[in-house]
Amino acid sequence: MGAGHGHGHAGGRHRWRLALAFGLVASFFGVELAVGLISGSLALISDAGHMAADVVALGAALVATKIATRPDATGRRTYGSYRAEVFASGLTVLIMLGVSVYVVLEAIGRIGETIEISFGPMMVVGALGLIINLVCLFLLRGGARESINVKGAYLEVMADAAGSVGVLVAGLLVGLTGAGVWDTVVAVAIGLFVAVRAVILGREVLAVLGQHAPHDVDLDAIVEDLEGLPGVAEVHDLHAWTLTSGMNVATAHLVVTDGADTQTVLTGAQAALRDAHGIEHATLQVEVDPSRECHEATW
Repeated sequence: MGAGHGHGHAGGRHRWRLALAFGLVASFFGVELAVGLISGSLALISDAGHMAADVVALGAALVATKIATRPDATGRRTYGSYRAEVFASGLTVLIMLGVSVYVVLEAIGRIGETIEISFGPMMVVGALGLIINLVCLFLLRGGARESINVKGAYLEVMADAAGSVGVLVAGLLVGLTGAGVWDTVVAVAIGLFVAVRAVILGREVLAVLGQHAPHDVDLDAIVEDLEGLPGVAEVHDLHAWTLTSGMNVATAHLVVTDGADTQTVLTGAQAALRDAHGIEHATLQVEVDPSRECHEATW
């Protein structure tokens, strides 16, 4: 047995949902890209690029849930392989930004050109894409309540459904006005929308990799709760970070009063962190005389 500890992984229970959604989205991506290139619709091509990011995101979520539950045979991965989800999300960010840049540059290149768009294919593919996205949303909705990993895929598909609506709007405007410029306008809107989401997701990825305190964890409240426990005189060297989606961990030093039962203090502190702050894995050090037992780090 390795040095790491086992953790429950909610995302693993919903792999079948991710797998089915992945199959649907990947199949439609090929269709949308082909029709976009044939029809000359930049809106379709941009939405296909967005869907490509969805394919990677869903595929990465699938692979990550598999890797995360894989036993560590080396004994070196003391935290397991849960960070695979974070690296997969980082890859998705890069792809999404690449798609956005491509769409905007392509739109700039079309300025001043006479654009002819096939109205029929845009409407058919846009409607089909919306149906595929709604089916995937239905599949992922249940797992999104339990796993942040699945929730991320759910939100990704939800945004893609908005892209499909954009394609339909572009098709209607082109059909009603005969002006192909509307296709470019909607494409740029989709590209910017994807870029904003990529930046938001990228900030979350960097926060995890930078071991920032989780956004839903109040460090001052943790100190207050721990120092309010019987037998605890002071709390210091508190650190909290996210291992992967839904897995927050923490370490802290607890200075106990004279005569306090250290095991009772540890049990109470672990319960407080788990029940009030959602931190199930905490490494706590108990100190009777911090001036002798605790040597402050130089960094």
